[in-house]
Amino acid sequence: MLEEITKMAEEVSLKSTTTPIHFVLVHGISGGGWCWYKIRCFMENSGYKVSTVDLKGAGIDPANADSVLSFDDYNKPLLDFLSSLPEHEQVVLVGHSAGGLSVTLGTLKFPKKIRLAVYVAATMLKHGFTSEEDVKDGVPNLSEFGDVYELGFGLGADKPPTSGIVKKEVQRKIIYQMSPQEDSTLAAMLLRPGPLLALTTAQFKEEDDDHDIDVLEKVPRVYVKTLQDHVVKPAQQDSMVKRWPPAEVYVLDSDHSPFFSQPFLLFGFLVKAAEASHWEII
Repeated sequence: MLEEITKMAEEVSLKSTTTPIHFVLVHGISGGGWCWYKIRCFMENSGYKVSTVDLKGAGIDPANADSVLSFDDYNKPLLDFLSSLPEHEQVVLVGHSAGGLSVTLGTLKFPKKIRLAVYVAATMLKHGFTSEEDVKDGVPNLSEFGDVYELGFGLGADKPPTSGIVKKEVQRKIIYQMSPQEDSTLAAMLLRPGPLLALTTAQFKEEDDDHDIDVLEKVPRVYVKTLQDHVVKPAQQDSMVKRWPPAEVYVLDSDHSPFFSQPFLLFGFLVKAAEASHWEII
């Protein structure tokens, strides 16, 4: 399997030297562009173009998560980036975990600029959180691990929480149980509270200004399922895939963070999916 992926990546790199595929990688809640460092290394060494985005209040973005109160505001760095792309450039938009919601929003706003949408252990809901079933499928249920969140109340203690982060002492157990120790240590140093209120109110309307939600069906999607995921559990992933079927589902024996625990296989799946869409368009 590893030899096959290596050979495929080498062949693709040779084919794509004139017009390298451009990957845009989006992190999940509390993460940042840094979480993709292994995947970015593999991709750039294979000749691909890679961009990683820090959403508002994440990574090195200076905003405080408690001040990020809407989903559009949270995603402004991604939307600005997509808007700035040359008119005819198309990218492979990849989202991890809650970053799947960002992928859907980016696809809805800029469908002509998205060659392929990829959801990695991600929230894949066509309409966002508009029903109890959406919440059941798309919101992590970590109750089996006890009281695991540190919450922020930027609007006051009597209002819903505006930010949250998994407590440091249980991060490895929940998010990185199959990942190298050095990666979970790095994550513990870099994770930041994420804008809970902005994420849990994410909704994609039938018509958003001049954007018809039906355009989402015109952009091919693939899903990467993670079998040992404690955050977005396999049953949740299966339900989202069943309700809004992608063109392809890849399966990894991984925790919630395959960019750490299975980086080379994840890289191979991303290359395979992107290359298929690349040559279909050409």
